[in-house]
Amino acid sequence: MPPIAAVSVQTKACFWPFTQIISKNTIIIIKTLYIFFTVTSATIGFISLSLMPKKLQFMDYNRLVSVTGLGGLYELLSSKADGGVVKSLEDKSTKFVSTRLHNFSHLESIEVFTTTDNVNLVDVFTAMKASTETLPDGKADAKAIKAYFEKVYPDMDFERVYNSDMKKMVKWYDLLNANSVEIKLSENPEQDATGAAHEIAAPKAKAKDVKPVSVKAAPPKKIGSSRNMA
Repeated sequence: MPPIAAVSVQTKACFWPFTQIISKNTIIIIKTLYIFFTVTSATIGFISLSLMPKKLQFMDYNRLVSVTGLGGLYELLSSKADGGVVKSLEDKSTKFVSTRLHNFSHLESIEVFTTTDNVNLVDVFTAMKASTETLPDGKADAKAIKAYFEKVYPDMDFERVYNSDMKKMVKWYDLLNANSVEIKLSENPEQDATGAAHEIAAPKAKAKDVKPVSVKAAPPKKIGSSRNMA
């Protein structure tokens, strides 16, 4: 019978080749898995960016305008002396709008009548965002929309703010949310084609009474005054 030490040496010698094979295979498997997970993560990240909804892309509030004679809101892409190129927040269509036929009005220039001092439209939108009240449909009746604002912004002067204006505020707020627009005022107000700050100056009149005008600087627009929302 061989000594115990001799048996141990023989056993180690027998299993040594298998140990080397297992170690090499383990290293190969680890490297393969590492490469696989690296490539997979990169692919998933690329696909996620490609499929990211366009509405999550940031849009500046100070570039948004309303246009007389056109419904909804628009992003002002560029401006010239005779008009500007705008992009609809609803259907994403792009078109040139002439200042000979329409007025451009920046959202951040709009003010709302209250029972005290006038407030910027941003303040109303902020209150709407913070409220737990259900946002009514833009096509809801005037009483329902007024009841909503009586709860959300009770300081609003409902004698001077028209029902049509409140409906537009609801529609505009819904559009801003749908396009993930951060509602805040800019430090440097957007300027119009004439180089002056965009402010609203649209007469309160029926469509047939509106005459072609150009974009000019004017006192901030008050919602519900003798001036109408664009």
